[in-house]
Amino acid sequence: MPTMTELPGDTAAPSSDAAMSRHGVPVWRVGKPDAFLAADVATAREAIRSIAGDAEIGEHLGARSEGVRCVTHLFESKKQGYGGWVWFASLARVSRGKDSTVNEVGMLPTDDSVLAPPWVPWAERVRPEDQEAAAAAEAAAEQARAGHAGAGAAEDDHDGAEDDSAGHDDAEHDDADDASDADGDASDDYASDDDGSATE
Repeated sequence: MPTMTELPGDTAAPSSDAAMSRHGVPVWRVGKPDAFLAADVATAREAIRSIAGDAEIGEHLGARSEGVRCVTHLFESKKQGYGGWVWFASLARVSRGKDSTVNEVGMLPTDDSVLAPPWVPWAERVRPEDQEAAAAAEAAAEQARAGHAGAGAAEDDHDGAEDDSAGHDDAEHDDADDASDADGDASDDYASDDDGSATE
């Protein structure tokens, strides 16, 4: 059976620590419930049938007083994925009235329920170990960037040296071509002179 935290009915203002056994689990005041409403289990179960199937509603766990002529009935939940939760139906009646009115139906967690952890504000979510991990990741990224930049500079130097060597070879080749052309022109001029002399 799911366990629920209870406080004495004459507790005026429970402290925040006593008011919650777990985050999100309601605390019930122990008081004498209205006898007529506490006995009207059938109306409470029928109200829960409006939101759940018969197979999902377990045994009646009891009735809790919510105040004057207001009672909440609790039923075991057999709904898949909601182990430890309870169905509830709140009933009320007017003074000297003999008819129950359904105020609310739904599900509530208990101390045995699986719940999400308490919400933490964004400003409080960064912990010292998170900062250390972030600093280590940033240092590794910076080192990787530095290594990549060094490799790129070395490659540029190598490419520059190859370009200089290729330019020097091209210049020598052009000089050789110019010299060859000059020799060819001189030979042509000499041949022309010889031909002219012979004609004369």
